Amino acid sequence: MARGAPAQARYTKDQYFELVKKGVLRPDDRVELLEGVVVAMAPHSPGHASAIRKVSHALGRVFGDSGVISVQLPLVAGRYSVPEPDVAVLPGGNEDYQEAHPTEALLVVEVADSSLAQDRITKAALYARAGVPEYWIVNLRDDCVEVYRRLDRRARCYGETRVVRRGGRLEPEALPGGTIGADDLLPSRKPRSG
Repeated sequence: MARGAPAQARYTKDQYFELVKKGVLRPDDRVELLEGVVVAMAPHSPGHASAIRKVSHALGRVFGDSGVISVQLPLVAGRYSVPEPDVAVLPGGNEDYQEAHPTEALLVVEVADSSLAQDRITKAALYARAGVPEYWIVNLRDDCVEVYRRLDRRARCYGETRVVRRGGRLEPEALPGGTIGADDLLPSRKPRSG
């Protein structure tokens, strides 16, 4: 639990935002609300931070004006969750989010190293339940991109999972014909010393 957040069985998104408004949780606290629990986010390694920059740049280049690129900002994902995905592509324009945090995304991307298990299990289920049609994990451990898509809205889970390795290409469902190389999302390989 984050510093200062009072113990409680489960927070709603409204209670969570009230904690922020009252200053119990500060804007610089690195926390998110997952399934009603205020969860501290791990600090970023240089590789993690670099990958977030690469992902946001690549998605911005491909989506252009077809979506808003949101980096580590709140996404209301149901009554009990307000994750801050590493990168999300939102529908519409920036002006659509001046009064309230977004409640939908076209694509969510998490960069995972130490958070890989949580991103595969907790966050994949959370984003599917929230109706996010496509979810990618930039997997720093295995040097690949995991793609979760073909959202089954009734079962609230993803019907397709695949792994895209270096040299492979991804095509976001929200942007048919727009392609991104896996290498454009993964950190550059370090030269081997010999």
